Amino acid sequence: MSGTSLDGIDLAICRFSDAYSFDLVHFNTIEYDDAWRKRLQFAHHLSGIELRLLEIDYSRYNAKIVSDFLKKTQINVDFIACHGHTIFHQPEKRMTYQMMDGSILAALLGITTVCDFRSGDVALGGQGAPLVPIGDALLFSEFEVCLNLGGFANMSFKQGEERLAYDISPANLLLNELANREGLDYDKNGDLARSGKIIMPLLAQLNALEYYAGPSPKSLGREWLEEKIFPLLKQCRTEDLLANAVAHISDQVGIALNQSADEGKVLISGGGAHNTFLIDCISQKTHLKIVIPRKDIIDAKEAMVFALLGKLRLDGKTNILASVTGASRDSCGGAVYY
Repeated sequence: MSGTSLDGIDLAICRFSDAYSFDLVHFNTIEYDDAWRKRLQFAHHLSGIELRLLEIDYSRYNAKIVSDFLKKTQINVDFIACHGHTIFHQPEKRMTYQMMDGSILAALLGITTVCDFRSGDVALGGQGAPLVPIGDALLFSEFEVCLNLGGFANMSFKQGEERLAYDISPANLLLNELANREGLDYDKNGDLARSGKIIMPLLAQLNALEYYAGPSPKSLGREWLEEKIFPLLKQCRTEDLLANAVAHISDQVGIALNQSADEGKVLISGGGAHNTFLIDCISQKTHLKIVIPRKDIIDAKEAMVFALLGKLRLDGKTNILASVTGASRDSCGGAVYY
């Protein structure tokens, strides 16, 4: 799993029972070095042939990482499920693109590979996102809400017999972009944001963005962030911008959580779960009980769910919910390379 926040590549070896209880056997994150982080950060500006060449390099790079991981753990796996790295996500134009050539992984590793999970749902008129809710429903059913604080904040929740989900707001993609201005990869524990001051006119502008008033299902991509958010974040101290970003994220997350359930527990995962200031702010804005799981679940949850999506694909079972994405029907998504 590689997320839009560019932290690195998450590798999870999982064992599933038929009832979809799970065992996280091994987990590791391989952080991107500066060269790969820059290549991925600016990939959406490349020409078609340049992007294809990058995809080949990136796929071979992933194959080497998986190979090293399997040699180190000495475990034989049944298949690989790979999300790829999102370069474009514009479902309103029927377009989403997660960069990864599954044929390269299958050829170099000799292991059946499932990838490109989102395209089929987009072809059916869906958002192609979020895809994690099927995993929330099957693996974490004891929680009323599952909140992921990754590049974007998204959540899934029960409503009657259906599972609903949507992207709430930016999260780490925005916070890391601001921290980069100070030469930091990220704002550890939210310490810089904690030291900043709220600028009420700026916070009001952020909270008034049209996306938040729109109905779900809905999803966000880097393009939206660059068009709607970044132009507002100018001529202020970085710590003040971070303080306003955290206030904005927690405002929107708090609203979404309070609308999703009258009571119950919220499971929080993703890199943002380590940002203690952000978690404190969210906790103050919701009546639901916040639960932070153990560290390996925080970091591995999304990779684990994509492993589950791969298992469901190979079993020929539904792994994408139309109630979540807005597609014309449920589907069994993913391209399989044997």
